[in-house]
Amino acid sequence: MIYYKTAEEIEQIRNSSLLVARTLAEVAKNINPGVTSLQLDKIAEEFIKDNGGIPAFKGYGGFPNSLCISPNEQVVHGIPNDQPYVDGDIISVDCGVLMNGFYGDSAYTFSVGEIPNETMQLMKVTKESLYRGIGVALPGKRLQDISYEIQTYCEKNGYSVVRELVGHGIGKNLHEAPEVPNFGKRGSGIKLQVGLVIAIEPMINMGKRYIIHGKDGWTIKTADNKPSAHFEHTIAIKDGKADILSSFEYVEDVLKQRNLFIA
Repeated sequence: MIYYKTAEEIEQIRNSSLLVARTLAEVAKNINPGVTSLQLDKIAEEFIKDNGGIPAFKGYGGFPNSLCISPNEQVVHGIPNDQPYVDGDIISVDCGVLMNGFYGDSAYTFSVGEIPNETMQLMKVTKESLYRGIGVALPGKRLQDISYEIQTYCEKNGYSVVRELVGHGIGKNLHEAPEVPNFGKRGSGIKLQVGLVIAIEPMINMGKRYIIHGKDGWTIKTADNKPSAHFEHTIAIKDGKADILSSFEYVEDVLKQRNLFIA
């Protein structure tokens, strides 16, 4: 069953989502060659708790950490470890927060130092596809209008869309109905209505779309070991245009200061 949110509930989800955004900015300040994902995870967990939130991922289904951090060929759900990052890596950082009974969720893919132009282009197109999907998230449209927009834009640019993993509704639970795939048929799916809150999260591969599940039970990587990028926003369906409840502004302010911003 889909649970449509009131204006007051949407504001609570916005508060949680903005704490996610600020947490990702703290992570962005510390991404350098030599840093480990465990160090980034500790920074994020302390920041969330210091600002009145609870890390949403820690303990969720047995997940051991506060962030999902997935480098290079890892698509999502990477478990933080003590392996230092090196120049040229990219890392998807996915963060969730529970605050005042409501969840927020967002993800951003970062570069570590200098990265190849082709990898930079993958990240750029993936982020652009997210905003293209958000652009059609309007009352009266269908859910898979979002999916179709993401899929066609990425495939037109020569990339492939992971199909086994999807976005989701969000609110009092981290994962709610409906599922939000990144591929689909225009005009299909539920009709979008005011009050629907969803997390849209393109997971886009440089190579083929196929994935492999890691032996740790969590990590998902590309089958061909080519890089994957991942960006996510939590949004609410409203009249006029979608309301983006999370934000990349904090992150991108940091990246611009560090000359690491990819438009």
